[in-house]
Amino acid sequence: MATDKTGAPTTVTAGEDTFTIAVDGQKVGLVAFVDHGGQRIFLHTEVKDEFEGRGLASILVSEALAATREAGLRIVAVCPMVADYLDRHRDFDDLVDPLTHDTKRFLQRLQGG
Repeated sequence: MATDKTGAPTTVTAGEDTFTIAVDGQKVGLVAFVDHGGQRIFLHTEVKDEFEGRGLASILVSEALAATREAGLRIVAVCPMVADYLDRHRDFDDLVDPLTHDTKRFLQRLQGG
């Protein structure tokens, strides 16, 4: 179990299309994704305003990427937070795929566009 910058214990939980992070049992953030064709496409990351600056998004993204590796999936970072994390932590370079036209079309269909 990781702790945030204040020393508070955190818990990251995997769901069907999100990973959530909780502090002292309270859900305070999430990273949304969709799995497609052997890839996990990370769409959006958010942490409640009152919990910003505590390193929670980094803990959340780190755990989500580790779980993606364990699941044998490739990583596509649509979310700027995930892309930034990957730029700063090169240990996932072997799993990162670029955002392709096919992936963009898939996401447009998914969003009804």
